[in-house]
Amino acid sequence: MMKPYSVLSVSSVALALKRTSALAVAMVLVSALSVSAQRAELARARTAYNERQFDAAIAAATVAQKTPATADAATVVLALAHLERYREQANPGDLSAARNALGTVRVSNLDTRDHTDFLMALGEALFFEDDYGAAATLFESGIDRAIAQGTETGEAMLEWWGSAVERHADALEREGRIEAFKRLRERMSRELSRHPGSAAAAYFLVVGTRGSGEPLEAWDAAIAGWVRARLAGARSATLRADLDKLVLEGIIPDRVQTMAAERRAQAEADLRAEWAVVKERWK
Repeated sequence: MMKPYSVLSVSSVALALKRTSALAVAMVLVSALSVSAQRAELARARTAYNERQFDAAIAAATVAQKTPATADAATVVLALAHLERYREQANPGDLSAARNALGTVRVSNLDTRDHTDFLMALGEALFFEDDYGAAATLFESGIDRAIAQGTETGEAMLEWWGSAVERHADALEREGRIEAFKRLRERMSRELSRHPGSAAAAYFLVVGTRGSGEPLEAWDAAIAGWVRARLAGARSATLRADLDKLVLEGIIPDRVQTMAAERRAQAEADLRAEWAVVKERWK
């Protein structure tokens, strides 16, 4: 004889469906909570990085890498943290780890913010490998987007670009060197016209002007930068310290080097005194 089919009562079916539905909802909630936790780790990684707690940033970013939703953004943060730790400690392992991490990033998964950070990380990696020309090219390509993202990111990109151009230009022949510094000067001048409080643009405008072979114009730009530092907010003191060093160690020696030997010492002393007056008057 054929065995009869097992038949569930209507109430039993309803109960089974409820249990299945409840289980599905529970699984969705667990999944959502997991993704939420990973996003929290990504936020924690970014916060730690911004606070220069690079070990903590690396640890949090490593956790955030475990889910596809945050993996690539977390990898960018991880690479940046390794790069900054390399800058502090000069451990080749950090530079290698950053390079390896950047090679795994799926750029199509990055949003605008992460894409900008990715460009910065690539540029930093090249900079630390002494590929200054290539680094400058990458940094420059991200300037506009970084500025649109916010003051802090924009300033960072401008500083990296200016530093890379300066290092690259120093290795060029005279004509190429002057041309590179002129380009730096022109771009920083444009940035100052758009963002008068940019400390990076104010400083590298002076660097570019000096590197272009115009010490007197560089002197004027340095004075303007010293006064303009009032617009730079929290970056004011750093800008002024950098300008002071550049004037005393670079611009003043440039201005007197073509003078007769017997006049140089007095001329340098006079310029130092004049610079001291500027600083006191506009402190």
